[in-house]
Formats: sequence, C-alpha cells, structure tokens
Amino acid sequence: MDATLRNRLTGKEIITKALSHQPIDTIPWVPFAGVHVGSLKGYSARDVLTDANKLIDSLLEANRLYAPDGQPVVFDLQVEAEILGCKLVWAEDSPPSVATHPLADNLSIPNKLPEVTDGRIPLILEVMRKMKSAVGEKTALYGLITGPFTLASHLRGTDLFMDMVDQPDYVQELMQYCVQVAKKMTEYYIDAGMDVIAVVDPVISQISPRHFKKFMTEPFTQLFDYIRSMNTFSAFFVCGDATKNIEPMCQTGPDCIAVDENVNMAAAQKITQNYNITLEGNIPLTSCMLLGTQQDNMQYIVNLIDTLDHHNLIISPGCDMPFATPHENVIGAAEAIRDPQQARQILSHYEAQTYDLDSIELPVYHQLPKPLMEVFTLDSASCAACGYMMAAATRAVDSLEGQVDMVEYKITRPENIARMMKLGIKNLPAIVINGELRFSSLIPAHQELIDTIKSYIQ
Repeated sequence: MDATLRNRLTGKEIITKALSHQPIDTIPWVPFAGVHVGSLKGYSARDVLTDANKLIDSLLEANRLYAPDGQPVVFDLQVEAEILGCKLVWAEDSPPSVATHPLADNLSIPNKLPEVTDGRIPLILEVMRKMKSAVGEKTALYGLITGPFTLASHLRGTDLFMDMVDQPDYVQELMQYCVQVAKKMTEYYIDAGMDVIAVVDPVISQISPRHFKKFMTEPFTQLFDYIRSMNTFSAFFVCGDATKNIEPMCQTGPDCIAVDENVNMAAAQKITQNYNITLEGNIPLTSCMLLGTQQDNMQYIVNLIDTLDHHNLIISPGCDMPFATPHENVIGAAEAIRDPQQARQILSHYEAQTYDLDSIELPVYHQLPKPLMEVFTLDSASCAACGYMMAAATRAVDSLEGQVDMVEYKITRPENIARMMKLGIKNLPAIVINGELRFSSLIPAHQELIDTIKSYIQ
C-alpha cells in the first residue's frame, strides 16, 4: 500500500476514486460517527442533534482526530419520521427512537412531503453547509437519509410485515410515497453540498429475498437512478444479516453497499464485484469498537484487509458507532487502515480478549413455570431493526397476557456477548425461546411468533 499516495490525494479524491470504481492503491476510511462525535466534546446525543453549533464543534473534532476520507454529517434515522408525525423518545447517549406510528390504525397514504423549513432540516442543512466550507475540499461528506422501507416501518409499525402478505398493494403504494420523501431529502442534502447520499435502511435485513424483489427492487432502483441523475454518489446502507439480500440490493444499482459484522465481507465481495459495486464495512460495533481494545480494532482490520480485494473497498464501522466508543479505538482503526505494515509490527505480541463462558449461567429452561423469550439486540433503543424485533416480541407478550416471560439482552455489555456466544447465536437481532434460537435477523409475523411461543406452553 503506497503511503505516499495519501500525500498526493485528498480523502475526498480517494472516496471519489473508490465510488467511481477506479483502481487505487490505498483503502478509504469512513468512520460512521453519529452521536459519538458529541462524546469528543462533552456533549450528549440530544445536544448534537438539536444544536447546530455543538454539532459542528463535534464534527470538526472528529475530523481532526480521525482524519477521515469520508464523514457523515448526521446519523439519525428519525428525522423524516418526526416531520411526518411520529413521536420520538430521546436519550442522552443514542439517537432518538420512534415511539408512535401514525399509520398504525389505518391503511392511508400520506401526501405531505418534507419542506426545507420542517423539523430539524434547517439545522441539518446549516451544519452541512458549514462543514462543506470547513472541510469539504479534503473530506467527502455523506448525507444520510432514511431508507424507504425503514421509513414505512416508522409510519406503519410492525403491521407492515404482515401487510406484505395481507395488503401487498398498500405496501407498494406506501413504498412509493416513502421514495418521494427520500427524493426530497436527497435534493436538500445535495444542494447543501453532500458528496454521497447514503440510503440507510436497516430493516431490509429483516425480510426475505422474495419480499425484497416484490416490494423493494423498483423503489430502490428508482431512488438510486435519481441520485445518479443528480451527479452524486450513492450508498445502500443496511444493518443486520443482509447476506440473503446482497445480490438483490446490487441489482438496484447503488454505487456502494455498506454492511455490518453480521455479513461475511469476503463472501459479499464476491457478489458486489460481479456488479462492479463498492463494498463498505464492517468493523464490529460493540465487541470490537465499544468494548475492545485499540489492538483488538487494529487486529480486526488487518485480518479483514488481508482477506479482501482492495479494489471497490471502503473500511468503516458496520453502522453508527456507539456513543461511548473510546476515541483511541477509532484512532487505532484509522492507523491500521493507513499503514497495515506498521500495525502488524505493533500487533506482534497481540493476544485476543476472551469471554468467560463458564461464568454465564443459563436457566434450566424445561423447569421454568412458563416459556422464556430472550431477545438479543445490538440495542433496541438505537438500532431500527433491533427495535422492530423487540416491538414484535413485546406485542406477542402482550397478546399472550402473562403466558410468557421476556428479557432483552443488549450486547453493549460484555456478559451479554458471552451469553450470546454460549447460546450459539451468530447474527442479530435474534429471538431465543427456552434456549432455542427461533428467529435470527428476520422479524416474524405476529401470528407466526404467537404460534411459536404457544408450542412451548405446557
């Protein structure tokens, strides 16, 4: 890897080459730091999502510390939902979550499109323009919009998954509406100077390829064609185990597909290269970035880049990095990408951290008075796919009126990672019932989950 290349090219030029699918002898680095940037300046998540000055202050500090080739300005998948009538629950260390769904009780299609003066759009556009002025010559700036399917989920709630079977025409119409919302946001962000529009749609990982092709192919193709018509790069950003949908995603025509740790990058790259699409990812958010050491992060990246073709490749966290991610871990990641040979020397005596699985006591499930449903998530408060899996589980518990117990395990805690490993869970979000993995990275329909739980009730 030619270290002098980075002295000749700006980060923005490196990203441009990567997304234009041009040969390049260095790997681009894009730290997906959303509310995490606030932690660098002592601000809360809510501070940086509601105060333009605090957000700019924090973004500039992240730019200085992490020396990114590309950088997101705002990572909040609730901006559009809030404007369209969803009520939010705010937190100090994560983006807000959607608490209400305006279409939960009716099969209507809204007609409102976001206006430039709505909600937090003026704040975001102000920050985008100031970041463009401050660092836009050297850093590619990413404008993140909520993907159509996740936005539809925000508006309709978990019923949307049943609608795909019971009300397919309605789902297609709602998706078309959400594409129009996405186009409006795209226009505003490109006008504010964004170089890349990332369509972030974590809930895509929770549906089958059959449903993807039926409901998603046309809307996403339309959206990526629109972004391309505006001479701007696009990225299709999905969380969770999207392995089954990588090829259908490629067929919608984005410039880049970004995935998290649930996806095997080497296997995914075999598909993306066939379509000449750049692959981005996938440093683990919790086990590595949040809870690991600086050397854990460096070792993961060295191993990753040793298994991948460096053409059409960008390295980044698998999704929005946790608020409390130690900044030294992010710096270590950046250094390993920029100089892997030096990283290998630093790691010559590296020993991976281990988890004490023997310390984890599992219930004697068959002796429990009622079934126990364990929901494993990254964090249902901040991960949309996890939030909808948790909502499906909660709805089932409510319907069964005390016949089943439920607990959520967020893998933001080391002991919960150990529990997940002991149960053999590979992908998140997941539902385990009486110690048996029943649903993994696929949100069950309400009746399917009810019937599954009932099969454990004696």
